[in-house]
Parts: sequence; C-alpha cells; structure tokens
Amino acid sequence: MDFEPSDDQRLLLESVSRLLADNYGFAQRKTYLARPEGYSTDMWSKFAELGLLGLPFAEEYGGFGGGAQEVMLVMQAFGRVLVLEPFLSTVVLGGTAITTAGSDAQKKALLPAIAEGGLKLAFAHGERQARYDLTDVVTTAKRNGGGWVLDGSKTVVSHGEAADRLIVSARTSGERYDEDGITLFLVDTAAPGVARRGYATRDETRAADVSLSNAAGEVLGDVGKGLAIIEKIVEAGIAATAAETVGAMETMNEMTLEYSKTRVQFGQPIGSYQVVQHRLADMFMAQEQGRSMAMLATMSVDNADDTERRHDFALAKVGVGQAGRYVSQSAVQMHGGIGMTEEYAVGHYFRRCMVIERLFGDPAYYLQRLANEIT
Repeated sequence: MDFEPSDDQRLLLESVSRLLADNYGFAQRKTYLARPEGYSTDMWSKFAELGLLGLPFAEEYGGFGGGAQEVMLVMQAFGRVLVLEPFLSTVVLGGTAITTAGSDAQKKALLPAIAEGGLKLAFAHGERQARYDLTDVVTTAKRNGGGWVLDGSKTVVSHGEAADRLIVSARTSGERYDEDGITLFLVDTAAPGVARRGYATRDETRAADVSLSNAAGEVLGDVGKGLAIIEKIVEAGIAATAAETVGAMETMNEMTLEYSKTRVQFGQPIGSYQVVQHRLADMFMAQEQGRSMAMLATMSVDNADDTERRHDFALAKVGVGQAGRYVSQSAVQMHGGIGMTEEYAVGHYFRRCMVIERLFGDPAYYLQRLANEIT
C-alpha cells in the first residue's frame, strides 16, 4: 500500500483540517461537551455535508468510495483535536458491520441514511464478564414466529445513548465461548424491550449500558456465523483508533515543545536543558514508531490471510498502545502541575489515549496473543 497521499486524499485532509481548525478549538470543544448529547449535532451535520459520514461506503450507496487509508487520514485529524462526535461508532464500526454482512436491501436502506447524517449506529458486543474475549457471549436470541427476540445486556457501548440502531451480538446456538453460534442483529433503540443507561466515560466521550428483554432484532449476516464479522469490526476499530492516537500524539508533542520554549526555570527556558531535549526527542521517536504501527493496521484491514492479519493487528495494538502511553505520560510530566488541571488540554489528550489503549483489548492481551503464537 502506498501511503503517500493522492491528490484527492490531500484535498480531503485539507478540507477536514480546515473545518476542525475553524470549529474545534479547545474552548469550543468544552461547549460541545456541555450539551446533552455530549457532542455537537451541528458538527455532525457539517461532517455529513463534507461527505465524511459516507467516506468508506461505495458510491452506489451514497458514499465517497474511500477505504482504510482515507479513514486513517480523517481519524488522525480527529485525534489532533479530540473529536467527540460518534464517527467511530457509526461510520467505522457500524459501517463495517453493514458493508461486511448486510444484504443489498439493508445496505440500500442504511448506508445512505448514515452518509446523510440521519442514522447513528452503535456496536453492542461487550459484556460484563467477557473482558476482551470476542467469543464470550451470553446474550441470547430466539426465534419468535418469523423473527427473533433478544435477551441479555451489553456494557460500555460507545455512543450507545445516541444511536438509532444497535448492532448486537447474541448467541443463537452453542455454549459460552463457542466460536460458532454467534449472530449479529440490528435492533431499533426505540423498540419495546430496549433500555439504555448513558454516562460519560473517563475520556469524556459518551457510552451506555444496554438491557434487552424480549427485544426484536433483524438478522445481519448469516445465523451463527457472526464471529468473523465481529473480528472485522474490531479490526476496523483498531486501525481507526490507532490513527486517532497518532493525531493525539502529534498535538501533545507540539504542545510540549512549545511549553518547553516558554516555561522558564532557574532563569532560562526548560527546553534549553539537555535532559528535556532528550525527552522531547524520545517522545517524537515514540510518535513515529506509533505512526508506523498505525500504518500497519491500516494496511492489514483488507488482508485476506486471517493468520497474518491477526498477527499484524496484535503488533499494531501493542505498538500504538505503548507509544501513546509514553507520549501521554511524558507530556503531562513535562508540563508539571498545569498538565494535571482540567483547564489545560494536555490532560484530556492523556485520558483519551489511555481509553483507546484499552479499547478492543489492551496491550497485555495482545502481547499474550503474540506469545501464544510461539509456544
């Protein structure tokens, strides 16, 4: 894959960067956080107008016709300003589910609505007991006449409170931990039997716990064969959040470098001290190592070799997680006491990187996966 942006990709990145520069300063972001939704509905509409919400979808479904590299560029730009809107949950996770497993009728009904900004999705897979095991599903689905009904609960569903539809995993056969027997369903959040409890997570984004009691669901994909789709959704999420982490690291490094030039200690800027210069250099190297791993994740999204793809995603998750942690912790430390305050931006970047580190599995989980390959 050639990572040198094409002319179209440069135009896309310039348009996104300009939009965010005009509308997503740190003070503006605070006003978005204070809204009931926890994000800006106006910005969501602007994303739709710019074509971002249809970015990875085929043109026949009202999309932009882009791919993993375009998503990487946009998510990196989003990471630079800590975008709050449900792009990851709707376009990346939900969009991957629909494009991978949806019937032609489902694609025609859902993808244009997403691209226009009128439909928001959330991926409801995680359960309280499951930790990071994708096969650990105890939510059940049973046939009810010509349809299906679901019972169970899902936890920490990103932007689940704002979603119009949920993509829910449920067990239609087999026992807990069985790879076969997991099915994905589309569930209308306004339907009877669906209850949501929304809250702010540690990085200030919104999530929800979802309870399902005899809730109607529409099958997405083949019955009992949902695990492969879930893996594709998670991998798309890893690639997207890896790029977001790179954008966040870029901003933290820029902020820390600027602070080192203006913060005076013992009569001179702290950036004049060699130990500070060494730390800044280490932070930059970690950022670039993380960028390489984010590129690996992007390159691996469409890899048809399951074994190689899973290996590469494990490498990327570990590499980006370690880089994000080092840069985040160093940035806060270099800022001293001010870096710990709510009024200063660097702490918010730190928290977002720490949350991303644990999304879809933390580095320790993927290190164990890599270790298992050689034992």
